[in-house]
Amino acid sequence: MKIILKIDGGIGKSVAATAVCKAIKTQYPDSQLIVMTGYPDVFDGNRRIYEVIKHEEVNYFYRDHIMGQPDTRLFLHEPYFDTAFIQRAGHLNKVWCEMNGIQYNGELPELFLNHKERTSHGALIQLPPKPTLVMQISGGMPNQKDGYSWPRDLPLATAQKVVDAFADTHNVVQIRRKEQPTLQGVFPAEADFRQLAVLIAMSDKRLFIDSFAQHTAAALGLPSVVSWIANLPSQFGYKMHTNLMANKPTLEPELRRAVLSMYNTNGPETEFPYSSEEEIFDADTIIAALKGEKKEKTKQKREAELA
Repeated sequence: MKIILKIDGGIGKSVAATAVCKAIKTQYPDSQLIVMTGYPDVFDGNRRIYEVIKHEEVNYFYRDHIMGQPDTRLFLHEPYFDTAFIQRAGHLNKVWCEMNGIQYNGELPELFLNHKERTSHGALIQLPPKPTLVMQISGGMPNQKDGYSWPRDLPLATAQKVVDAFADTHNVVQIRRKEQPTLQGVFPAEADFRQLAVLIAMSDKRLFIDSFAQHTAAALGLPSVVSWIANLPSQFGYKMHTNLMANKPTLEPELRRAVLSMYNTNGPETEFPYSSEEEIFDADTIIAALKGEKKEKTKQKREAELA
């Protein structure tokens, strides 16, 4: 039996989907699992996968996988449009599995890096002999306005305070694209996915937003500090991480254009529910979490409010 899993969206969603692949193969160990994705390199070395098809390379798909093959199962539906996901009834991977009749047992993402990758990619960024703090403070799709989205990204002033707090003890590496803002005193990392995965694998501390790096860290079994504003860790995150929710909005949210979620993660200025970006996070709380300290929080939890 062939099972074909279609993954739309960004690279983080493909990393997250490796957990779905694991659940599928647990239930159907003898199946040929075929993945359709925009990011085939996520699945390099993953022996659960029989074949990876890039979205743009679907020539003869019907002939090769559907015609005359009545036992082929197609998992093509988008979980973001499923009622359970929109109603925030569970983690993305749980919803994704259950909408396709797959039992979900808390499978985590997985990523396979071999020795050659770790040794060759690890030398791409020359760093002084200090521990490394890797940060991803911006995410989303390319060509976003100003390279910044307030409902997802870590505010620059807050992120800079974190960099300054660790400048003497750590090499601070910022994962970024060319159009995204660069912090002062960091080593910018602009590389392909697997090179960045090796960088994350070799790091000592990690500060991420809800983007591909936090999924990658989970796939590598590396606890990280992850900041959350519009999205919820119960839907996209992992319990191994220290998940820090943003402070409660100080202004009434503008919801007239909200459709399937409270905020558009592209970050329209009209939806901004704070008086300033400094109100979103307490930098000292983030710094304490990275140091492994428990700091008393005066902010209200927003997980229940956004659920």
